[in-house]
Order: sequence, then C-alpha cells, then structure tokens
Amino acid sequence: MGGMPLNDMPWWRWRSNVRSALHMLSDPDFQRNVWLAGQEGYGDVTDAVYRLVEDTWLDNWSAEKYVGTIFRDSQEAALVDTAVLRVLRIMHQVGPDAHVSAYLEHQGWPDAVRAARDAHIRLAASDGDDPDVPPRSLDVLRIMTRAA
Repeated sequence: MGGMPLNDMPWWRWRSNVRSALHMLSDPDFQRNVWLAGQEGYGDVTDAVYRLVEDTWLDNWSAEKYVGTIFRDSQEAALVDTAVLRVLRIMHQVGPDAHVSAYLEHQGWPDAVRAARDAHIRLAASDGDDPDVPPRSLDVLRIMTRAA
C-alpha cells in the first residue's frame, strides 16, 4: 500500500472508527435525538467525520486502497467512498464548526445519510452485526478499540 502513512493503529480499530462514524451519520433519529438535542457522549457531526477520515485518509484517496485490510471487498469500499464524498461536500459547504442543524437542513443531507446508511448496512452485515441497534457512545467505542 505505497504512499500510506505509517501508523501503528491496527486495521480493526480503523474499521471500528469508520463503522461508528457511518452508523451515526446514517441514522436521522439519532441525529435529531442525540446530536441536535446536545446529548453528551456521542460527539457531533464534525467528530463523526473526523473518525471517518482521520486515520484512513479517505478524504485524500479511495477506500479501495484498504480492500483486504479495513474493507473486505470493493463493494464495501465503493459504498464508503460514496458516503465520504457526500458528507465531505456538505462539510465544506457549511463549515466544520457549523451547528448540527446546518447539516440536517442542508439540501444534500438526505443523500449523504442514505449513502452512509448503505455503507453502514454493508459493513455491519459483513461483520455479522445488527445495523439497526442504536449507535454506541464514544466511551464504548474507546473501550472496544483499546489495544489488546
């Protein structure tokens, strides 16, 4: 995987972060009841986007680079790429520090949510998880991604 930054983070932690972000970005009820309501423990839209692209650099290159590591196949990668592009386009338009309502009210948000949902369902199914359980808090994610 030439050109990727050296990082000691294991692939399963990357996948957990990507899945967590996609899960939150794909759930309109969660967005209204948690993000919009200002509930603590789940971050915000910017935090979810950061987890999506932070270590993977999916804002700079295709998820296809990670097939065989973070992603199981090209279909997963393509769905993730679509979600990343739609969410980042909105983030660039409204700004990373915008209030949650600016994202939720953006005309492209329903398409971004749908793309995130498609990717979330595919990744959850590949991992044998129920895609419809509520997103986990960031504290639970931290516990799950501790180094073994």
